[in-house]
Amino acid sequence: MTTQSSTSPAMRTAPGAPADAAAFFAASLAFRTDVSDVHASLESGEPGFVLVDGRSLEAWEQAHVPGAVHLPKEEIPARAAELLAPSVPVVVYCWGPGCDGATRAALALATLGYRVKEMIGGIEYWIREGFTVQTASGPETSPRDPLTAPVGAPACGC
Repeated sequence: MTTQSSTSPAMRTAPGAPADAAAFFAASLAFRTDVSDVHASLESGEPGFVLVDGRSLEAWEQAHVPGAVHLPKEEIPARAAELLAPSVPVVVYCWGPGCDGATRAALALATLGYRVKEMIGGIEYWIREGFTVQTASGPETSPRDPLTAPVGAPACGC
């Protein structure tokens, strides 16, 4: 086995112990899911969760995931109980990886007692993977971005 040089930028901080890494990654999967898995779950007809878009009304109207519930993160404390059953898990999304709106929405929901996951990638990666969005003019589907999803394959294979 080769040891990494301490001058390697990627290894300046050594990897954690395998047991710590397993606990970290298991916890990460308990709190996050990706757009491909959310899409497959919604397509199954029995996703086992409610999908929540935490963006503004303007963003929602521009494009949103079909079947999602619109609940802007600022309105979660006042409106979550009228829109969401506490017994049903929630998956939240926002714009994309450069935005922490879904994380903030997830925190607000968790604080209220909801079991919640964040859809990593947000609507940006939903669109980039070629999944349909609802717009003011109807459903729209963009071609898959070959940098984020295999072209011609039914799923990413992750």
